[in-house]
Amino acid sequence: MKYLVLIFLFCFLAACSGTKKAVENTPKIGTEVLKTKDSITKKEVKVKKTNTTKKNEVEKPKQELNQTLRKEFKPIHQLWDELLLKHVSKNGNVNYKSFKTERKKLLTYIHTLNLMFSNEKFDTFSKEEKLAFWINAYNAMTIDLILRHYPIKSIKDIKNPWKQRFWKLDKKWWNLNDIEHEILRKMDEPRIHFAIVCASVSCPKLLNEAYTASNLEEQLIKVTQCFLSDSTKNNISENTLKLSKIFQWFAKDFKQNGSLVDFLNQYSGVQISAKAKKSFKNYNWGLNE
Repeated sequence: MKYLVLIFLFCFLAACSGTKKAVENTPKIGTEVLKTKDSITKKEVKVKKTNTTKKNEVEKPKQELNQTLRKEFKPIHQLWDELLLKHVSKNGNVNYKSFKTERKKLLTYIHTLNLMFSNEKFDTFSKEEKLAFWINAYNAMTIDLILRHYPIKSIKDIKNPWKQRFWKLDKKWWNLNDIEHEILRKMDEPRIHFAIVCASVSCPKLLNEAYTASNLEEQLIKVTQCFLSDSTKNNISENTLKLSKIFQWFAKDFKQNGSLVDFLNQYSGVQISAKAKKSFKNYNWGLNE
């Protein structure tokens, strides 16, 4: 009997030990589900971050491009202004050698002119806006014409320089003659002849800033007075005029509101007699560098 009790006690203890191990080895369902859920959440977050990164990688170049366009295209003549300030002296001398290193920027500017001219609202622009546009276009294209052939000693070294159609605005290929004679001269503003520059020594000095509608009147007065007071271009006294051939070639343009003397008296520091004798100087076609 004693032995039977001991055997029964031993079996009972063994059974309890097995149950404890079974309980310890039983999967903790709640904990495992929580861990799995956390894993899914972390994975989903990681995927979202990756997608956001890819989107940013696409958007960033667009933003940078837009910033570049804003910088170079607005205001429309800003890039041209920067090029002139950098490569043209206050005396109007052009450093074509250094200008040539930035010809891509010059072509970018001419492309902005194309975009502006192609805009359906161009016809609604004011006279000042159109004058500034065409004066800048003429000067930029003249610089580009020289750079296409540089080094040269004169614009006349180029065959038919004013008839070369290198520049497209909207659907038309333009040359310098078109801009000067078909556009600018028909806008009844004779002072354009002191603003557009044909890359020559006897031409007016190239202004080292872009023409703008808001500053146009002041700029035209400045270049006209500068040209008339330059003794290498004109010699003006009360009774004697030794003038640039520009006044001979475009005489009609300066007589729209009176005589040539009437026009000159508006901008000359000398009061010229209506009976002053006129003659015209030889024109130096050497490059204005």
